[in-house]
Amino acid sequence: LLGLRKKHTAAVVEIGMRGFHQIEALAPVADPSIGIVTNVGETHMELLGSLENIAKAKSELVEAIPEGGTVILNADNEYVARMRTKAKKGVRVLTFGLDHPANVKGGNVQTDGSTTTFDVTFAGETHPYTVAMVGRHNVENALAAIACGFAMGETPTEIADGLTHLEATKMRFEVEDVKGYHVINDAYNASPMSMKAAIETLSELTKGRKVAVLGDMLELGAISVDAHRAVGREVAEHGFAALVTRGEMGEEIANGAEAAGMKDVYRASSHEEAAAILHRILQPRDAVLFKGSRGMKMEEIIKLL
Repeated sequence: LLGLRKKHTAAVVEIGMRGFHQIEALAPVADPSIGIVTNVGETHMELLGSLENIAKAKSELVEAIPEGGTVILNADNEYVARMRTKAKKGVRVLTFGLDHPANVKGGNVQTDGSTTTFDVTFAGETHPYTVAMVGRHNVENALAAIACGFAMGETPTEIADGLTHLEATKMRFEVEDVKGYHVINDAYNASPMSMKAAIETLSELTKGRKVAVLGDMLELGAISVDAHRAVGREVAEHGFAALVTRGEMGEEIANGAEAAGMKDVYRASSHEEAAAILHRILQPRDAVLFKGSRGMKMEEIIKLL
C-alpha cells in the first residue's frame, strides 16, 4: 500500500484471515471501495471450527465496505451468497456464478488446450471472454474479476482485452513437460475444495493415463481424516491409474482410494521415495498432478524427476 502513487488507478489486495476480527482490523488499513468474497470452504477449519464461523469471519469484509462501494459475491456458494444481508445501506451488491442466478452470469464454458472460452451475461448483454487458464474454478475466479471490472465502469471489450494479458501464478495448475510426462504443478496450496477442483479439471482435460501425487492438507482440525479420505475416493472415482501420497494425512488419502477400490496406491515416507516410485511406475505421456498444502512443498518432487 505504501508503494501506491498518483499514477496508479487501482490496487488489488488480499486481506487474509485465520480467525475472527482479523479482517475487521485489517480492512481499515486497505480502505477498500470494492470487496470480493470468492468462496467459503474448509480451509481454516482447525482454527474456526465450522463453515458457519469461516463465513462469519469472511463476512467482516462485506461489513467493511462503505456507502457508495460495491460488494461482489459468489452466488454459487451458499455461505457467500447469504453475505448480501451484511452489506451496509447504500452499498451495491453484485453477484457472479455459473449455476445460480447472478448479475454476472457465466455459461457455455469451452476448453481448448490451455485456454478457456466462456460467455458472460450482464445487464441484458452477453459477450464472449477467453482466459489462459483451465478449470471451472478459474472461470469462477474470472467471473469475480469481470464483475469487479463492471463495478469500476469498464466495458465488456476492455475487460475481455484485460483478460488476454493474464499471467498465471506459478504452481497453480501450471502445466509443463518433464522427461516426456505432462506435469501439472498445482503445489502452491491445497484445501478439500481445491483438491476436488484439480482432480476434476485434470480428468476433464486428459484422455490418457492420470497419476496423482498428493500431500497433506493442513489446518483442517477435526475433519482432517474424513476430508483426506474423501480426496482419495475422488482420485479412485475419476479413474486415476496410480496414486502416490506424502505425509501423515496422505496416508488417509491412500486409505480412501483403496477403500474405493483403487489398486495402485503408494505411500512415500519422503520426497525422494516418492520420486523413486514415480520413476518406476510412470509411462510416457502420463499426466501427473502434484498437489498439497504449502508446508508440504510437493513441487520439490518434480525437481527430483
